[in-house]
Amino acid sequence: MTENHPLPRPERRPRRLRRTEVIRSLVRETILPPQKLVLPLFLIDGENIAQPIDAMPGRCRLSIDKAIDECAEAMKLGVGAFALFPAIDPALKTPRAEHGLDESNLLCRAVKALREALPDACLITDIALDPYSSLGHDGLVSAEGEILNDETVDILAQMAVLHGQVGADIVAPSDMMDGRVGGIRAALDQAGQEKVAILSYTAKYASSFYGPFREALDSAPVDAPNVPKDKKTYQMDPANVREARIEMVLDEMEAADIIMVKPALPYLDVISQLREHSDLPIAAYHVSGEYAMIKAAAERGWLDERACMTESLTAIARAGADIIFTYAALDYARWFREDLA
Repeated sequence: MTENHPLPRPERRPRRLRRTEVIRSLVRETILPPQKLVLPLFLIDGENIAQPIDAMPGRCRLSIDKAIDECAEAMKLGVGAFALFPAIDPALKTPRAEHGLDESNLLCRAVKALREALPDACLITDIALDPYSSLGHDGLVSAEGEILNDETVDILAQMAVLHGQVGADIVAPSDMMDGRVGGIRAALDQAGQEKVAILSYTAKYASSFYGPFREALDSAPVDAPNVPKDKKTYQMDPANVREARIEMVLDEMEAADIIMVKPALPYLDVISQLREHSDLPIAAYHVSGEYAMIKAAAERGWLDERACMTESLTAIARAGADIIFTYAALDYARWFREDLA
């Protein structure tokens, strides 16, 4: 442009509100405190054990005493909710997953011990058969290789009642069987466990991001005749979003208290869709593969772990998640405290 025809100057300048950190903090739309996080814990039998998980740097399989220590540390940092996943001795696994209904099993003993040691902790237990199944599936497998829906729901309901009796605050069916939320709610109420809440894995996708988790628990489907090689007949197709809304409506009708999307980052659009159509609290699971990718890249110096992990968790909250399950909960809580200092 010539001097006689200068470029027009904008009247609206969004950069005014980006000029300093204090101003940016004032107008920040999404703030994620540690109180919104859930720390998943992998449990193992024994004492004084913290067994590193190769595919999940910084995370370990913990004996119950070590799990109590880690939960106590987390609570001091503001993280008060814990999702418990037992790594079961293979000798205790059977095709019908009977050990899942044994009150002396690892998960039940852990809930009792944590409840006694940390009465204010929120304990969330996984409701599915795969930790206890010698076939590695979330449901019963027929002789013909079909995942049996209604028969599985009957067992899941018994498992939920058991977990409520030993002290779980929230049971979290992760199996994706049809009708399991209603079956679990009815069983809990009939057993006098009305106070136990249900966090349903509403939209759990047949994702490729679960690999490190399955290594941690040795819970992948086994390679055997008439055993499905994957979980695609019950977990959701990654290409679908409308189907997630159908699952949401069903879970609401069956009295779920919280709904979940898993994984989180590849499904931010699903979180947003459910947020738009539901008034229930929404949880999202920042899964093992999402966590491990950042950890691995940071170890190689390719990414800034703190910045990328914080950005990822903030994005999940921005999409509409009220609660985030993440293996980075302790790290994030420490960073959050440092930022406040």
